[in-house]
Amino acid sequence: MKQSPMTDPDHFDLRSHDAAGDKIAELLRLFPEIRTEGGKLDVDRLKLALGENVDIGKERYGMNWPGKAECFKTIQAPSLGTLRPCPEESVNFETTENLIIEGDNLEVLKLLQKSYLGKVKMIYIDPPYNTGNDFIYPDNYSESLQTYLEYTRQVDDSGRRFGTNTEADGRFHSKWLNMMYPRLYLARNLLCEDGVVFVSIGEQELHNLRAVMNDLFGEDNYISTISRMMKSGGAKGNFFTPNIDFIMVYARHKDTAARFRAPRTQDQIDVYYNKTESEGPRKGQLYGEERLFKASLDPRPNQRYWIQCPNGELVIPPGKIFPDVLAHGEKILPGKEDKVWKWTFSRYADEFKQGNIVFKQTDTSALVTPTGKQAKWNIYNKVWLEEQEAKGMVPGNFIEEFENRQSASELKQIGIPFDFAKPSNLIKYLVTLARVSGNDIVLDFFAGSCSTAHAAVAFNKSEGANCRFIMVQLPEPCEEGSEAWESGFRTISDIGKERVRRVIKSFNEEDAGELDMDDGRTKDRGFRVFKLAESNFTTWDAQVAHEPKALQNQLDFHVDHIREARTADDILYELLLKSGFPLTTPVEKLTLAGKTVHSVASGALMICLERELTLELIRAIADAKPERVVCLDEGFAGNDQLKANAVQTFKTKGIVKFQTV
Repeated sequence: MKQSPMTDPDHFDLRSHDAAGDKIAELLRLFPEIRTEGGKLDVDRLKLALGENVDIGKERYGMNWPGKAECFKTIQAPSLGTLRPCPEESVNFETTENLIIEGDNLEVLKLLQKSYLGKVKMIYIDPPYNTGNDFIYPDNYSESLQTYLEYTRQVDDSGRRFGTNTEADGRFHSKWLNMMYPRLYLARNLLCEDGVVFVSIGEQELHNLRAVMNDLFGEDNYISTISRMMKSGGAKGNFFTPNIDFIMVYARHKDTAARFRAPRTQDQIDVYYNKTESEGPRKGQLYGEERLFKASLDPRPNQRYWIQCPNGELVIPPGKIFPDVLAHGEKILPGKEDKVWKWTFSRYADEFKQGNIVFKQTDTSALVTPTGKQAKWNIYNKVWLEEQEAKGMVPGNFIEEFENRQSASELKQIGIPFDFAKPSNLIKYLVTLARVSGNDIVLDFFAGSCSTAHAAVAFNKSEGANCRFIMVQLPEPCEEGSEAWESGFRTISDIGKERVRRVIKSFNEEDAGELDMDDGRTKDRGFRVFKLAESNFTTWDAQVAHEPKALQNQLDFHVDHIREARTADDILYELLLKSGFPLTTPVEKLTLAGKTVHSVASGALMICLERELTLELIRAIADAKPERVVCLDEGFAGNDQLKANAVQTFKTKGIVKFQTV
């Protein structure tokens, strides 16, 4: 007997409109990767997404490759890292809301999940195109933090390595997919409801990227693939010279994403808006002219009517059916073969009163008279540049004005030696398309030389905006003897940080001689640097040898579990992330009962990192009435009575949560 969609053990029909169907549809919205080709819910994929072990031996529609199942284990493995603040490498550390994070982006994305969930408006990444030897990855993805620590010489080397992906490798594409899938999965979680993601990619992995993005974001959220002219000319290749690459665009939820609009170029203005109004309230404004009749319009009710021209002649778009009464404004319902004006008569009459209608005599008019003969007139409406600039225009999915050579030029101008970066103006254009505004966040977790940060700062300057950026870049070493190396840069992340410093300095110098057009508002031109490291708190090693001495050492570590040489600020920012607060949350340092207490987000959270707590301090914190309190367990020094008093004191004051670490 055939099973119903709701009793099929493998799939549930997502098209059902009952209560269960609504719940399943919501699951699909939250986890697009669980959808099958036929619009059903794949239970095994849902289990994978939720962290269960699943036998994926069944054949079914969808993209698969060696290692995909392991990707879910990688995604769900918690990070044991932290982000340590580096004020000495930052610009305006105390006030800026921009971030440059140095570290393996997989680990960093995990660490950002709680604090930045659903807060990012736009993601742009330029990941490796996988052309052979062009990206590094950990040999064992489940040990990415350990590999990273060894790679950056933060711990002793025990054999784990980052390696390159060569075309001779039998899993050339699989390794690229295993690298990309977890990162895109985690990044998707950070996008807000109307967020969008742009991914630059070459031909080598274009089809694989499309399949992965469909899997993660859902095919319904695909927007377009932009073709970009990366260079003109050249004679490389045996069949075609590679002149373009691609930018794949997806929305978190396409139905809530803002529609893309692009500014008009000066060439477009010169060609289409080349007339100047000579009189009236719009005197001096530029405008263009557009035909009132367009042959491409479908027949619409109320849009087929007579219009009287200056010499009294009545005209109408071509067709077979004409209004019976020969008078201005008389209309008739059009047939399938009848053409119509683009406006109703009431709209036309209103535009006419405003002086926005232009009549021109011509020998090439498509309009006809009541006798069916060609009219001597054509009719246009004025299209005002000022209004059109405010609306923006729908962009094309071919970009030719941002070639790679522009990047080389802009980097040379500020003295940064780096090849293969995307032009900052390209990313600034994408930021404009995505309708980034206000305090929106732009994320790039393959930041390279920080073209995206450059673009965000430039966008804020030109648009008077205040969008924020988060850059993540592996401290990949510069090649010894290269121009970058000879210029003093040891890693790619060093190049990115210095680039943004110089861009900020340049913009500040430009503004120094200009009038303040921002009403005294402070421009956020700075960034906080954080670096990936092991957690400030040692973790219990379940693999420790079952021997008295080894177990005693492990117990000692657990009692005194803060790593050596870690500062209060190191611990503070780890606790902020673990508590769900962004790294740029305002933190005020208070003195209560002679001790230091950190007040987070105007007192919503109080963090005390003192190693010797007192009852007076506990009471002072409680009197401030925060929602949550975090203290070091070490601060109680084994004084269970003091800890019990703290619990009771905080409870009496209505504090929701008290935690020791």
